[in-house]
Amino acid sequence: MPYFCRIDAGVDANEQHLQLRRNDVRKQERPRLLRIFGRKVACHRDLHPLVPALSTKIAALAINPLEEQAMAISTSVSYSFTVRCAISNRPGMLGRLLSAIGDVGGDIGAIDIVRADRNILTRDITVSARDDEHAQAIVDAIRTMPGVEVINVSDRVFLLHLGGKIEVHSKAPIKTRDDLSMAYTPGVARVCHAIAADPSKAFQLTIKRNTVAVVSDGSAVLGLGNIGPEAALPVMEGKAALFKEFAGVDAFPICLNEQDPGRIVDVVAAIAPVFGGVNLEDISAPRCFKVEDALRQRLDIPVFHDDQHGTAVVVLAAVINACKVVHKQLEHLRVVVNGIGAAGVASVKILLAAGITDIVACDRSGVLALDGPLAGDAQRWIVEHTNPRGIRGSVHDAIRGADLFLGVSGPGVLTTDDLRQMAPDPIVFALANPTPEIDPEEGLGIARVMATGRSDFPNQINNVLAFPGIFRGALDCGAREINEEMKLAAARAIADRVSPEELSEEYIVPSVFNRRVVIEVARAVVDAAIRTGVARRPYQSTTL
Repeated sequence: MPYFCRIDAGVDANEQHLQLRRNDVRKQERPRLLRIFGRKVACHRDLHPLVPALSTKIAALAINPLEEQAMAISTSVSYSFTVRCAISNRPGMLGRLLSAIGDVGGDIGAIDIVRADRNILTRDITVSARDDEHAQAIVDAIRTMPGVEVINVSDRVFLLHLGGKIEVHSKAPIKTRDDLSMAYTPGVARVCHAIAADPSKAFQLTIKRNTVAVVSDGSAVLGLGNIGPEAALPVMEGKAALFKEFAGVDAFPICLNEQDPGRIVDVVAAIAPVFGGVNLEDISAPRCFKVEDALRQRLDIPVFHDDQHGTAVVVLAAVINACKVVHKQLEHLRVVVNGIGAAGVASVKILLAAGITDIVACDRSGVLALDGPLAGDAQRWIVEHTNPRGIRGSVHDAIRGADLFLGVSGPGVLTTDDLRQMAPDPIVFALANPTPEIDPEEGLGIARVMATGRSDFPNQINNVLAFPGIFRGALDCGAREINEEMKLAAARAIADRVSPEELSEEYIVPSVFNRRVVIEVARAVVDAAIRTGVARRPYQSTTL
């Protein structure tokens, strides 16, 4: 059973795990995805020239469809745990224990010996589950085994968060009295005088030039809703960690115990002297539009609501490449966007800016119209600039004949019948997370190109492809703002990181671990900033 295999060599090999995705729809026609030592591999049954060059590990995994179906990955490292067991030291015990875990659907990872003696082997076994209930069922199954004692269970996600995920490091060693005198008083006073005389020198002489505030009020955190600033902090810490890891940007979480838009603007404006940019995060619509607009007017540093613009940039990059796959012109697309909140509004705007003119915007009530319910000025703007054919009705009416469906709404919006009503070679971006607008498995075989917001399906629309490089470029040239031209340039740069040889239905955006993405996006953003006159200084290359 031969295969053709494509490896994304740009993926960082730090991701040392194997992942097989379920293959229970159109087995004979659609490619299967494996993740082998940090590299995404797409395998097709009917083509085979490159298989001999692959490791025997990949080949062994690829030739057994029944085994793959049995190992269908619905588990996630997000629900992984390590169970420490004292196991009777006699032949066959480990095999029976692993079988018991597998029988209840656990995905076994690392197996380590902690301690060994004549009668007892103490082992740490790492297991991934589907959710908290599934994890508990796995542990219960282990506890019932004769000859096995569960010593403790450690949730790997909670362990990673102990004490937080970020910290501050000093760049200047302070080992001697001279070091102290230069880094602090009295020497630091000379630097203070220089900045007081010319405030722009703060970009040269302080952390400002490389520091971003990650600001949230906790009102729309992931899919969890209004959970407040303390509960939002782990997400903002994670965002700061991504800034540092992918772009070398020093970001700091600012979680505000305030949800009045005007007061949020005042607080952020008051702390802005410390930062070279502001990344707004998880602020609910329509307040997020007011906050961003007001801050952009008051501040002379970039203000970027990632839930809006990060999503929109990656969506456009994916649309550009999806059009190449289906051989359609971007400007000729008929598009339906469902969910006109933060991401939906920004996506519509960037698609319009890219040259698409036939866009129909929908929400729970159906196609948005001036004589219908509208949630603020942002939706009114969308209505005034979309729907040139005057479509009325529900999303099911609007989708007839559409080339592209973009969902940034909620689960269960579409059916397979809706997809069949679309134009030939339909493109479906079902981005609701964790449950998309239509089950991707149902859409495969009908949609020519399918994208989601999930990491366990191909074509994940992930903001990590956008915001690190956008801010890296904006900081490097001292941009006063992030304008539409910079966002369009970022989208094109992301799309260009997928070569013609790599491009396929299941690979329209690069991996988030492709380190060239940030570099190319930053360069494109700098060029656009200089071209549009918002750069304070010429491009200064980073160490990326």
